[in-house]
Amino acid sequence: MTTVARLSVTPVKSLALHHPEEVVLERCGVARNRSFYLVREDGRLLAGLHHGPLVEVRADWDETAERLRLAFPDGSVVEDEVRLGEPLSTDFWGHRVRGRLVLGPWARPLSAFAGRPVRLVKADEPGGGVDVEPVTLVSLESVEELARRAGHAAVDGRRFRMLVDVRGCTPHEEDSWAGRAVRVGEALVDITGPVSRCATTTRDPVTGRRDFDALREIAAYRGRRNGKKVDFGVYGRVLEPGRVAVGDPVEPVS
Repeated sequence: MTTVARLSVTPVKSLALHHPEEVVLERCGVARNRSFYLVREDGRLLAGLHHGPLVEVRADWDETAERLRLAFPDGSVVEDEVRLGEPLSTDFWGHRVRGRLVLGPWARPLSAFAGRPVRLVKADEPGGGVDVEPVTLVSLESVEELARRAGHAAVDGRRFRMLVDVRGCTPHEEDSWAGRAVRVGEALVDITGPVSRCATTTRDPVTGRRDFDALREIAAYRGRRNGKKVDFGVYGRVLEPGRVAVGDPVEPVS
């Protein structure tokens, strides 16, 4: 039986992942996932693709108290109430995400860490800082197949930063779920199609340093969609909200 093996979220896009034992999938995905994101001085998105070591910074968001805490790898911590400033519209690789600049002590430490001017933005919509769809899913068997094909003992699947990792199916079986409804715990998810990967997947998920040419290795045995896209894992939309916990069954229903 296929089950949920791991859940991965982060309050701030591109920062360190959290691995809760359960989440609530809503129409927007997980409401507290990617509530914030980073932009450069000119307003363009700044993500792990541009500065991998962002994964070393841990964010904790208390939505009730409206307080954000950032813990940096040198042990320094910045914590304050989230106060919103001017509106901003940011291109997320082809679609616009609307948000508001966050006022307070965030820009200086983030800029120092990234080595360039950085500003923090809060998305207007819950879970608004997702790239394409609110749900991403991959099987650990697919990750293991990648490792086998690449001649590695193991590949850390966290580098793919998927919301849901599943266990108990054949390698890349999740691809066959495209166009189908899949029950994930209590939620029902419409699997919409493949996730086209970027160079973030070449970085160690803990340090953000480049350590494995995942794109080359995936393309070597899976090819490139339309001659250029390297696919790994699938996207989904939530048809029926519900609780999802590690160990819950995952099963196509249509």
